[in-house]
Amino acid sequence: MRRTMTGPRSGRALAALLALGVAAGFQLRCAGQQGSAESVVETIQRRGALKVGVSTFEPWAMRDRNGELVGFEVDVATRLAEDMGVNIEFVPTSWDGIIPALLAGKFDVIIGGMSIRPQRNLTINFTIPYAHSGMGIAANRDLAADLAWPDGYDSGDVTLTCRRGASACNDAARLFPRATIRRFDDDIQAIQEVLNGNAHAILSSYPKPVEWAGRNPELLFLPTTGNLSQGDEAFGLRKGDPDALNFFSNWIRVNTTNGWLAERYDYWFKTTNWMDEVRPGSAPQQ
Repeated sequence: MRRTMTGPRSGRALAALLALGVAAGFQLRCAGQQGSAESVVETIQRRGALKVGVSTFEPWAMRDRNGELVGFEVDVATRLAEDMGVNIEFVPTSWDGIIPALLAGKFDVIIGGMSIRPQRNLTINFTIPYAHSGMGIAANRDLAADLAWPDGYDSGDVTLTCRRGASACNDAARLFPRATIRRFDDDIQAIQEVLNGNAHAILSSYPKPVEWAGRNPELLFLPTTGNLSQGDEAFGLRKGDPDALNFFSNWIRVNTTNGWLAERYDYWFKTTNWMDEVRPGSAPQQ
């Protein structure tokens, strides 16, 4: 004989089922709302302008002598807007507030040399990488001209400098474990030791090694223009927008394949051609 549950137990079971039904309905409504929400790509097209969050930092985005924004990010965002058929609007933002500003809707996307980090990815979505920043090296001509690259620098007779606390010091110790690593509080002290002939070379992020060698060609040279280490930078987007993530990532793929991103990156990070328009007197000395 089947027993029918009655009383308090049956009431609690019914309440639980009702609660599950309400929760399921709520989730379905949320899913429907999310699916019907306008993508930021549609917002940009309807507005007729792409709003980009940037934070000034050489050579990603900076002011030239006329006060205009220039730099690698500026080139990237401008070309992106042109390909979308819209105007470009830059929103300069402090670095520590750029993710909160994106989430608050102050702009559509972060294009600001932001490295892909798991902690950041918990808050925002990243496209595929569009840039790979790296570490470079500038060496003293008298001390290092005869050193083979890179094996000659991994020797107990070689002294390398770097800025204390920077990733360059970790890279130096990892790549050249036999060399003596001298750490300084700032880049000025570290490069001065190399210029004075007290150290063979300095490791620092691009474009600094290129700038130092360009301004002091009689004293310094670049053993290599390759990246000693590599980061991955991507566009930052608000979560819940797969169409935007797809569009921007595919734009990056196209401009990686055709070489445009690499060409622009090399100009801003591997040459000093732009420095005179940004800082008076910064042109390479010949």
